[in-house]
Amino acid sequence: MEQPQGTELLKQRARAVQTVVSGVGSMKEALDYAIEITQKQGGSAIAAPAMGKHASVLGSLCKKNGLSLFTKSLRDHIGAIDTGLTLADWGISETATLAIDSTSEDVRIATMLCETHVAVLPESRIVPDTAALEEELTRAFRTAPRYMAFISGASRTADIERVLTIGVHGPRELHLLILEENRS
Repeated sequence: MEQPQGTELLKQRARAVQTVVSGVGSMKEALDYAIEITQKQGGSAIAAPAMGKHASVLGSLCKKNGLSLFTKSLRDHIGAIDTGLTLADWGISETATLAIDSTSEDVRIATMLCETHVAVLPESRIVPDTAALEEELTRAFRTAPRYMAFISGASRTADIERVLTIGVHGPRELHLLILEENRS
């Protein structure tokens, strides 16, 4: 039996670490997804730093749906963040790991201090293993200081009497939205 490759392997391994994986055909679908999951979970606020040109659309959608949107100075809103929405820089199939440039404190807060983290990953940014990122990471770390987060699934620990606990050191849920750039 042939082993899955690329996107399929990433999906398979991500699901194995309790990541919710979905395909989306556009950023608008991803934004709608983040709003829907926030509402479904009874949340009232989304933290979405570094969204660039998508921030204004997200702002309009949040307003229309009665949600607060925080895009900067997230430290001032830490207790109010329900969903963190970020753009992933890379996805590593072998380990179902997302690599996110988290040099910005706001990005770190959005990925770590929320109940649910929704990450959008363009399918073209999926690599087979960490070695495939060597050149990119070397280039990124030429300018200091840098902080790259490697995220595999929801936060989990078994530090306390070897009992697995979800969400102690970060989000309880990770939703990975693979932006299928060639979807018809």
